[in-house]
Amino acid sequence: MRKLLDGLYNSAAALAALCMLGLLAMVLLSILSRQLQFHVPGTDAYAGYLMAASGFLALAHTLKRGEHIRVTLVLSALRGRWKKSLEVFALCLAVLLAMLFAFYCCKLAWQSHVFNDISTGNDATPLWVPQLAMALGSVIFAIAFIDEIVLELQGRRGAPTSGEALRHE
Repeated sequence: MRKLLDGLYNSAAALAALCMLGLLAMVLLSILSRQLQFHVPGTDAYAGYLMAASGFLALAHTLKRGEHIRVTLVLSALRGRWKKSLEVFALCLAVLLAMLFAFYCCKLAWQSHVFNDISTGNDATPLWVPQLAMALGSVIFAIAFIDEIVLELQGRRGAPTSGEALRHE
């Protein structure tokens, strides 16, 4: 199960990286088109879609690597059962919020598909297509939080240290 979940998080991160490459291509195409006096419609819209997709698809991988911002002022003052209780409470709250977020992202994409909602730009993209990446990323993010709370309850979750963010700079 661990390999499957890690594969899911890594696959989402790889898709996020591909979206970032697509974003780079859209920005470069937009710059080149202005310099060479021709117009490619929709480059700004597609750059925005790809930016949102890369952000949402990278959420779970970022969480699992311990790179999300954590405020540990209260946690660092607690020990033992109190610390674990607060950690479990925070993770339960995070699971609830992530699941609500995933539900409403999926609902938005589904409604856009049902109502045939299209972008107002000249590209007329069906909005459910870019919203699908947002929904997928938020569902994987919710799965990652569920994974975190299971690991915490089993006592197998690694606790991030207060200086962990500094090691990457």
